[in-house]
Amino acid sequence: MRPSGRAPEAMRPVGLEPGVAKYAEGSCLARFGDTHVLCTASVEERVPPFLRNTGRGWVTAEYGMLPRSTHTRTDREAARGRQSGRTQEIQRLIGRSLRAVTDLAALGERQIRIDCDVLQADGGTRTAAITGSYVALYQALAKFVAAGLLPALPMNDSVAAVSCGVVEGLPVLDLDYAEDSTAETDANFVLTGGGGIVEIQATAEAAPFDEASFTRMLALARAGIAELTRQQRAALGLV
Repeated sequence: MRPSGRAPEAMRPVGLEPGVAKYAEGSCLARFGDTHVLCTASVEERVPPFLRNTGRGWVTAEYGMLPRSTHTRTDREAARGRQSGRTQEIQRLIGRSLRAVTDLAALGERQIRIDCDVLQADGGTRTAAITGSYVALYQALAKFVAAGLLPALPMNDSVAAVSCGVVEGLPVLDLDYAEDSTAETDANFVLTGGGGIVEIQATAEAAPFDEASFTRMLALARAGIAELTRQQRAALGLV
């Protein structure tokens, strides 16, 4: 039995609440159980120097955890004067995931900045951030289409992410902190709504895992992503 009482294939209760930030072009509060991440999308009419005069746009992300998002207070990274390696790795993952489903040429020379702020952490903050950020990005781009600034939505698919792992020898879906901290294998799957693989991060925290365990985790992830895609579409009013 999992600590939460869930079945191996059961996710935590998921909520995607769009439009929660008044001033951002797009926003979403993503809740995966007790993990809550605020995702906002801000549009800038400029691109990084390496893209100037190319006609292409850019999507980038920043990620951070609030001081009391965990059991004990953690200093803000700005106060320390530098970001941790973990923070940099996660925000790069979020950016890569969103760019994978965005037509940067159709976006034109503008940049979308995604900000992901972890309000409360109980495992899976990066997967919640990616899932919620897609909703925020879609909202921002839809506003540009509605205003006539873009002829069509410059996206070729949706993207979402979910964690899997092997806990006490059993592959399970959507780990919370109690499982994540003791898992023999920890994995994050980033997939498109159409089933394409954007990125897989899988690590043996104890003994190496076998192909059968990986295949089972992938199957669990695909089922989880299908549900998250359905919830993304519902949050955006596409169903």
